[in-house]
Amino acid sequence: MIPFMLLELYLSLKVGENIGFLGSVVWIILSFLLGMTLLQRSSQTMMGNVNAMRQGKLDIKKFQNVSMAYLVAAVLLIIPGVLSDFLGLCALVYTVYLQFVVKITPEQKNNNFKNKGDDNVIDVEIIE
Repeated sequence: MIPFMLLELYLSLKVGENIGFLGSVVWIILSFLLGMTLLQRSSQTMMGNVNAMRQGKLDIKKFQNVSMAYLVAAVLLIIPGVLSDFLGLCALVYTVYLQFVVKITPEQKNNNFKNKGDDNVIDVEIIE
């Protein structure tokens, strides 16, 4: 954790030298606002992912990946710093990629949310 923080500090200072104080402040505010917007919309995004999973477009592993990447991206964008912003944008790009895969994947007819079994069988328990 300490090497990450030192690298974050070093990169932030180097970028701050190049873009100036005002540019650094604008960068921090914009990344914070983007991260907060992502967190505020996370419930809608999760419900969209659940619906995609119910339609068979998304399996449980991809659902976990896209949900975790989305939340990690939001948190990393809230944390001020160049390295955390870069990692947050990478996670966000991965999330967008998985959402694109969901959109182009056709619906699966057989998924785990349908009732399994034979409709012609009646299950009865006899109590004596």
